Amino acid sequence: MKLSEYFEKAKGFGVLATCDAAGQVNQAIYAKPLFLDTDDDAACAFIMSNRLTHDNMRHNPSAAYLFIEEGEDFVGKRLSLLITGEDADAEKIKAIRRRNDIPISEEQCRYLVHFYIEGVRPLVGSE
Repeated sequence: MKLSEYFEKAKGFGVLATCDAAGQVNQAIYAKPLFLDTDDDAACAFIMSNRLTHDNMRHNPSAAYLFIEEGEDFVGKRLSLLITGEDADAEKIKAIRRRNDIPISEEQCRYLVHFYIEGVRPLVGSE
């Protein structure tokens, strides 16, 4: 199953971990990754507000996303990410937000941050 299909069907919640220039780690609850080009499972994006996670991305391009599926078992995915770009076009972000369930207010949706997916592992173990 393609990664984009997995995230389209899976129910659960995710945590995005970033790190600042000094190595201080931050974690934040995030919606599922957006796969804007469904033919490219090596690229995803997240809509971000102007907070610590976004600020960390300016200092350190690496991030990790952990997704935990609903249920009693420990099932999910861990993504190793590398930032590839950012878009601050408010109309583009608004259109993407309408098509997806983004749990932050429209006013907070400031950036569309693009990532290359360097690696995918299961929630537990190494496959």
